[in-house]
Amino acid sequence: MTYRPTPYAPPHRPRSRLTRRGRLVLLLAAALAVAVGVTATLLLVRDERPAAERPRPLLVPEGWRSAQVYTAVDRALGLPEGAARKAATAPAAALPLPAEARGNPEGYLFPATYPVLSTTEPEGLLRFMVDTAAKRFATARVAEGARAHGMSVYETVIAASIVQAEADNPDDMARVARVVHNRLARGMALQMDSTLNYALGRSTVDTTHEDTRSTSPYNTYARKGLPPTPIGNPGDQALDAVIDPADGDWLYFVTVAPGDTRFTADYASHQANVAEFNANRRTGRT
Repeated sequence: MTYRPTPYAPPHRPRSRLTRRGRLVLLLAAALAVAVGVTATLLLVRDERPAAERPRPLLVPEGWRSAQVYTAVDRALGLPEGAARKAATAPAAALPLPAEARGNPEGYLFPATYPVLSTTEPEGLLRFMVDTAAKRFATARVAEGARAHGMSVYETVIAASIVQAEADNPDDMARVARVVHNRLARGMALQMDSTLNYALGRSTVDTTHEDTRSTSPYNTYARKGLPPTPIGNPGDQALDAVIDPADGDWLYFVTVAPGDTRFTADYASHQANVAEFNANRRTGRT
């Protein structure tokens, strides 16, 4: 049976957030940035560092899309809008991305805290983010985990970006990852609102049947398999969830209320959960 959820019943609420472990990672990253700041920032600057200037932290939260990262970089460096995007996509930039990315850094602007100066160049800063991601994704554990699920590392990052957008906590991430694996194994369309929202350039809990008729390759209602690229920049927890998902036969999930995400393998049960979600929305409980 092909699954198509009731209109206005998306299974997630995409938003920028930091998990507890994510906050710890960022605090550790900030401390590390101070320790290596002289070396790192010298690689990122246009001129010599002013003696009196201290590095300022630029926070990239887990799940941010590349567009959000570009905007934050422009603001942090006092650059005109679009400067960071131009730097990332310029042929001369040649960011160290996997061949599968085809020059698109989505998914590889790793969420962390980065030190910046008034003289920091956007290309150097973005390269530092991609280098950080490459080191995190190049471990034997990630490679072995990807192979265990019949995926490449890049496909694992794509799946992790979906998990990051769909789940609020590590337990739900592991369950959402299992849903992704189960659907892919059965040849079912993922039907994730997060990928459709990415195609439409928005974040919303409202998805209509008209939206699902989009011809975008990111429309996982209409197209089977993973989308062509990540839909955001996942953190360690989302990646861990894809590598080591929870055990379960779930094929459906919906967040009925904050902190109450229901997973099931039974479509009728899922429809009942969706009905409860819609009722909660009407009464303002979601």
